[in-house]
Amino acid sequence: MGDVLAGFHAAWEFDTDSVLIRFERGIRTPRLLQALGERRIPYEALAAVEQAPGKRGTVVLRAVPRPGADPLMDVADGQLKEVCDPYRLVLPAERDALAEYYADEIRAALGPAADEPAERHLVAAPTPPLSFKAYDGKASFDGASVAFRWFWTGASSAKWKAGDQRFAVDELAGVEWRSPEIAGGHLRLVPRDADARLPGPADQDPAAVVFGMGYGLVHESLPFAAAVLAAVRAGARGVPPARIPAPRPDPGGIADRIRHLGALHDAGLLTDDEFSAKKAELLAEL
Repeated sequence: MGDVLAGFHAAWEFDTDSVLIRFERGIRTPRLLQALGERRIPYEALAAVEQAPGKRGTVVLRAVPRPGADPLMDVADGQLKEVCDPYRLVLPAERDALAEYYADEIRAALGPAADEPAERHLVAAPTPPLSFKAYDGKASFDGASVAFRWFWTGASSAKWKAGDQRFAVDELAGVEWRSPEIAGGHLRLVPRDADARLPGPADQDPAAVVFGMGYGLVHESLPFAAAVLAAVRAGARGVPPARIPAPRPDPGGIADRIRHLGALHDAGLLTDDEFSAKKAELLAEL
């Protein structure tokens, strides 16, 4: 097509096989869309396109991704607010006819399997390395493994006893993301050998980090979760993960963590053996 359809906070640039969605950087643009920057959506990743009246004299054009085509939407699982939907373009009402024209053009370009779930991700996930601060720890992803480093101010004693965690992508079966904007927000990794029973609370699970006021923000934790999910799915198809060197540890941070372990030991929350083992693990990182 080669045309551009500009709306509020975003513009759609049409190509022969895809639409490039560019998000504005303005302060009124939701932070998730700013963080995404731009996304190329192949027409084969779409199930449909919808057009409907919007609020306050606008018209809304929305592309509907096929289930399984976009890791971001898969992991969001319907939890995004309407204004944060990256597949939604809001236009002035006077562009209604133009929106209808492009909706018809997209429908004509949909793939033969539009009514079926995608067998693989067709939309690129955010590129590692990625990291964000949760309430009880820092999560980082280098393309090959996910690491959780606990904060002494927020992590439960169960997580401190388990120690900092690292999960290789090929050890994971999936990712669970619960928005920080709802109660119980968290990011949980699902190991391949996970117990079939329901997992315990996220604040007690060493395979999860919990969110809270100002922690695990959507524009940080959702792209992170999508990148991990994409790597897990790619690994299941035999695609090796990208290897990115891990950053060097901070000696001051390790010293603080050893002091906190000592406080837990003094309080009787760690045995002598547990304290010695965890201290040795931290010293080995130097």
